[in-house]
Amino acid sequence: MSDDNKFPPENNLPAGYVPPKVWEYEPGNGGQFASINRPTAGARDEQELPVGKHPLQLYSLGTPNGQKVTIMLEELLAAGHAEAEYDAWLIRIDKGQQFGSGFVSVNPNSKIPALMDHKPKDGGAPLRVFESGSILSYLAEKFGAFLPSDLRGRTEAMNWLYWQMGSAPFVGGGFGHFYAYAPIKIQYAIDRYAMETKRQMDVLDRHLKDHEYLAGSAYSIADMAVWPWYGRLASHDAYGDAGTFLSVEDYANVQRWTKQVGARAAVKRGAMVNSLTGDPATQLHERHDASDFETKTEDKIGDKA
Repeated sequence: MSDDNKFPPENNLPAGYVPPKVWEYEPGNGGQFASINRPTAGARDEQELPVGKHPLQLYSLGTPNGQKVTIMLEELLAAGHAEAEYDAWLIRIDKGQQFGSGFVSVNPNSKIPALMDHKPKDGGAPLRVFESGSILSYLAEKFGAFLPSDLRGRTEAMNWLYWQMGSAPFVGGGFGHFYAYAPIKIQYAIDRYAMETKRQMDVLDRHLKDHEYLAGSAYSIADMAVWPWYGRLASHDAYGDAGTFLSVEDYANVQRWTKQVGARAAVKRGAMVNSLTGDPATQLHERHDASDFETKTEDKIGDKA
């Protein structure tokens, strides 16, 4: 059976579309982020990154992946790890700043967040760390915090950390893109990713029925990784009215955990850093000192980036 018989082109979207033998890049095709999306890597312009006063320099944006790291850093400070003080610099991914030469040197994949540790434990040259899960693991090991030390607890925390890293693209790049960002509404795509997102919420809900936190009784980097994605969804704080669309109130155990984690002071602070919500109460464009949350109001009003 030919593809035309199996998949009649008139039923495709747009009608008549047939995938070519070899895909070619078409500028402007990609919806909200079409202006920055390209099928190539590497720097697009010369742009040095700023460096502040602290050994830990974070280059990020207050997306779910960015929030993971700022939450971890704020939790470390709250737990008394003074050497976790950090500078957080805003990277405007909507303006393509992740493709500047300085950022690409820290993360060749041009994705936030990216971290430079100018005082690594081995005493050597500054060390780059990219991928949010890698940064969480690195910081947990550097400071000996928020990662259980026993074999079973550590393994369970890592299980859920890697679960999130592997699962969230279906939520963000899949459901979130086709539900909120794509230039047209495609029922098949929305239905496909909504089903997977709800399945993932059910995975969490079943696990949290018998566990206070993802790794058991101890709050860990697993919770910090999962909360900005699934907690925000459960709180009706992602992709417009997606929470209603996905009936997130049905996941009672996820709701309990979401509220419990979200009530932590360090989580509230971490969620503000590098955020561009437009609400001065919930955003801090850059963070260079703990006092910025109280005094740097000029950085929280409007969009000056």
